[in-house]
Amino acid sequence: MPTFRELPLDPSHPPHAAWGVWGQDDRLGTLNHLTPERVVEAARQVRSGVRIRLDLPLKQNFLRPGFRPSPVHEIYSIGDNMHDDKIHFNTQTSSQWDGFGHCGYSTGQFYNGVTADQIQSGASPIGIEAWSNQGIVGRGVLIDFAFYAKRHHMTGYDAASRSEISLDQLKVVAHESGITFQPGDILILRTGFVKACQNKTFDEQEVISHQSPGQYPGVSNSADVAEWLWDNQFAAVCGDCPSFEAWPPKDMRLHEILLAGFGMPIGELFDLEQLAEHCEKSQRWTFFLASSPMNIEGGVASPPNALAIF
Repeated sequence: MPTFRELPLDPSHPPHAAWGVWGQDDRLGTLNHLTPERVVEAARQVRSGVRIRLDLPLKQNFLRPGFRPSPVHEIYSIGDNMHDDKIHFNTQTSSQWDGFGHCGYSTGQFYNGVTADQIQSGASPIGIEAWSNQGIVGRGVLIDFAFYAKRHHMTGYDAASRSEISLDQLKVVAHESGITFQPGDILILRTGFVKACQNKTFDEQEVISHQSPGQYPGVSNSADVAEWLWDNQFAAVCGDCPSFEAWPPKDMRLHEILLAGFGMPIGELFDLEQLAEHCEKSQRWTFFLASSPMNIEGGVASPPNALAIF
């Protein structure tokens, strides 16, 4: 594997792009780290059989950005005592994986040089259906920054607004949790955003939902964070905010570096409250993670359908 500082492999590619690392026709990006051997090793995390859902309800409203419509769910009769249902929804209304077609470089280039026209055609070569073929399955690792901030009585950190989490802070939380990272880990960051929003009034939730741009906590948009994520060979990253990095971004834009450059899936608005409680209770912050994105050709995002299994 080339190091972060050796990217891009071709000087004509955008900054920090990992295009060609797994071949010019690759559709998995850093999910290539989830080798069969690593999945088998991750399965050894299953000891108690406790299973925890990581998806928020599809029809939750208060956490979604206001420009995304609420899902419409219709249940209707198709005969005596028989029903079907129809759902019309934006794949990023609730918990989601951002696919490689979601965000590109300012040059209009997406992962491995795919263009916006290819993505909008509905037959993108980097559609999210490639992930559904094998799922996102491996060792999940929880960095519970919200609990760390509470335990250390941090001032100035607001889980319901823009706050930056530095690389040093990520490392300290990992150290305090006894975590040693392994290639292929799926990094999960709990900022406390979901819980902070749930504790607010409806009017306060509406203000957060309709801010433009949205104001969310997350990792700092910095080269040292990008380098750490790449060189640790994480398979994917996710968190409990509408973005993984502090939003709006300043200086670097990690969204385009991770998705369009590395080919690293970003999970957003995951429900991490029950997971965090169980990790603290059991003093275990690693577990088996199984996620099955939708099998929809050319898709740019999907509900995660994710479970943490202990």
